[in-house]
Amino acid sequence: MKRGFYIIMAAQFFSSLADNMLWVIVIAALRGINEPQWMEPLPKLFFVVSYVIFAWYVGAFADSMPKGRVMFLTNIVKVIGCSMMFFNVHPLLAYAVVGLGAAAYSPAKYGILTELLPPKQLVIANGWIEGLTVASIILGIGLGGQLINPKVTQMLLDIDIPFINTGIDTPPEAWLSVIGGLYAVAALFNLKIPDTGVDHRIANKNPLNLLYEFWHCNRLLWHDKLGQVSLATTTLFWGAGATMQLMVVRWAEVTLHLSLSNATLLQAVVGVGTGVGAVLAAKYVSLKNSPNVIPMGIGMGLLVLAIVFVHSLPIAAIVLLLIGGCAGFFVVPMNALLQHRGHILMGAGSSIAVQNFNENLSILAMQGLYAVLIALRLPIVYVIVIFGASVAGIMYLIRLRHLRNVCQDDLSHLIVTDPPDDKD
Repeated sequence: MKRGFYIIMAAQFFSSLADNMLWVIVIAALRGINEPQWMEPLPKLFFVVSYVIFAWYVGAFADSMPKGRVMFLTNIVKVIGCSMMFFNVHPLLAYAVVGLGAAAYSPAKYGILTELLPPKQLVIANGWIEGLTVASIILGIGLGGQLINPKVTQMLLDIDIPFINTGIDTPPEAWLSVIGGLYAVAALFNLKIPDTGVDHRIANKNPLNLLYEFWHCNRLLWHDKLGQVSLATTTLFWGAGATMQLMVVRWAEVTLHLSLSNATLLQAVVGVGTGVGAVLAAKYVSLKNSPNVIPMGIGMGLLVLAIVFVHSLPIAAIVLLLIGGCAGFFVVPMNALLQHRGHILMGAGSSIAVQNFNENLSILAMQGLYAVLIALRLPIVYVIVIFGASVAGIMYLIRLRHLRNVCQDDLSHLIVTDPPDDKD
């Protein structure tokens, strides 16, 4: 791998670490101001809404300049959103601004992989990026849960810098200072990301033209026989995964009687499994064979159903580890395939923006439904059954669609790999 790839990984790790720590802080802040329980799924909704609203623009923006510069600028937007909570802005609104930065950050983060690396390395690169992202989720949610621990909070507040009045006097201010520092570290790595030498076009300033171009790119991917399958599976996966974060925490509090701080640690178990699955996929699955992992998505949905029969922490950890393993082994090849087809059909940034639009629309829909079910006081085990059965069933239908496409035409020619003598 080229040196620039490792710098990208470092930048992604610290930025994602801060994002996930902040998610826990926002939930704690909502509880601190006595907001109703049905509002707890809303932070993720506010975070991802920008992915949907601004998808038509962020892809063109990412393709308009070197992607390292895009990552730096959008990371600054995240810092601004985090800082807003210092001034008593409602946690959901502040987190929405962080989501705006993340929406513009993502097309550059993934798009630069197709500019920097040859197609034959995309699955490996996605395996590393996904594994590192999962590590940041593990640490982010775990550290976020420990950060709100009263003992840790008091230790932070007791830090005294001679002759300097930091103005950090409350627990939320202490939490936000730590997270802001992580965003600053990510920004420093962003500045070191090399220019790939790819020509960048200036984003069209006419909104109607941008909207038309985005819609055209969206149609291209959905009508491509490999693009439609990979886009459908990743769209379902990310919507399901984001909702599962909330369900696991809620289920652990209700069934295993864990506190919020300890329940978030179960997310780490899922993350470990996902990281292992991602590494295994990077090692054993080639780009040409990537559609063969779809059955792992079906298995993931069935394993989610198994959670309702679990009532002990050790068994819960094993089931969640397996769910994570299926998820990681499944999503890495699908992401790589989608990036490859998108890069061929359109610009890298535009294809990632289309991907983000569909995936985050799925998150909005699934978490919106989850919020409604919680507001209706439906028991969490019923919610899990609905969720797991839906994921397994839809993944099965996608699998059937792919098999039908294969019967109609040999799709291997759609995956353009490097010639054997390529030394990059």
